[in-house]
Amino acid sequence: MTEVLISLATGAFVGILFSVLKLPLPAPPVLSGIAGIAGIYIGGIGFHWIVERFFS
Repeated sequence: MTEVLISLATGAFVGILFSVLKLPLPAPPVLSGIAGIAGIYIGGIGFHWIVERFFS
């Protein structure tokens, strides 16, 4: 839980800093960002499933 809070605080700080400096936020558009995270998660789960089913 501590990692989540540190990550959230760091993200908020970076967001404020970029807004103060009038820079674009260093993040992908919302939908494609969520799709990318979901794809990474599904790929990781799929890899472990394949290894357990076929190579164990």
